[in-house]
Formats: sequence, C-alpha cells, structure tokens
Amino acid sequence: MPLPKPPPDPPPANGAPANGPVDERAIAAQVPRLRRYAAALAGNLSDADDLVQDCIEKALANRHTLRDVTRLGGWLLSILHNLHVSGLRWRRRRGPEVPVEDLANDLALSAAPADRAEVRDFVRAFNQLSEEHRAVLLLTGLEGLSYREAAEVLGVPVGTVMSRLARARERLRVLLDGGTEQAVRRIK
Repeated sequence: MPLPKPPPDPPPANGAPANGPVDERAIAAQVPRLRRYAAALAGNLSDADDLVQDCIEKALANRHTLRDVTRLGGWLLSILHNLHVSGLRWRRRRGPEVPVEDLANDLALSAAPADRAEVRDFVRAFNQLSEEHRAVLLLTGLEGLSYREAAEVLGVPVGTVMSRLARARERLRVLLDGGTEQAVRRIK
C-alpha cells in the first residue's frame, strides 16, 4: 500500500527571514506532520499527542538554536525522533506496560471494516521491525524526506539510511508475505 506524500515544509510565518527567529505559528503549522510521524512511531494517538506536545515544548524552549528557519520541519522531526528514542530507552529500563486506553486508539481500528485485516497485518508486521528500520521507513515513506534529510534527522550517514531502508523494505515484505527472508548471494 503506497503511502501518501506529505506536503512540503510551509514557508516561514510572517515572512520571517531564513535566518530569523522561529515563531509559534511556524511551529504550529508543522503539528499535523509531527502528529502523523509520532502516531506511526508510537502506534497510538494518545502517546503520539504526548510526544508532539513534548516536542513543541522543547522546540519553543530551544528555538534560538535553529539557525535556518527553512529547516524547521527537519529540526522538529529530529527533536520528535530523539524524544521517542529516549522514551523507548526509559520504558526498557522500566519494563513493559500496556494501558487499556491504548486499545481504544489502535490504528488498525481506525480503518474501514473491509480494510482492517490488511491494516492489522501491516501494523503487526511493521511493529516487528527494529526501531531503526521503522524510523527510516517512516521518514522516507510517510514523511517523504530525501535520504539526506532522513540521515540528518537520524544523525547517521546517507549510506546507512539507504542500507537500512533496503533491509527494512525486504523485512517488511517478508513479514507481509508470511515467508522467509532469502539470503542475498554475492557473486564476485
């Protein structure tokens, strides 16, 4: 199922120069994109909203550190991604927890009844991917970032993004097909 392309970053609000300060409206314009990425990372809307709220709070507190306003979207996605990874590390130390409210916000339940089985299969397969594979698929597939932009958000080289993306796509395909991964043979 192809994912829709996100809209490009909106221009800075109030005609702010590219190196000017970031205002609240410019950050607010990014909220739908942040929420979509957070929902895909967190797997439910409740945690996604908390993640977006933490991201915006951190962005507003540190907005003076953003030197180029045209990079606001990637900067916010980086903050959100880092907050998510920090949260995962914190939860691993704390142990597993499944609140009942999460079941009400299950992404698979938001699909039309005819599509629920496919969505459930996709969500189940997607959740079996490693964190780094999910992140690279979301940034390039859902958010439409280029390899370079995804590399900046994740803080890794472009080549790493490309190899993670190839492995993530193959793993996801195998999980959705219910098959086994085929070993890639290199012939020299």
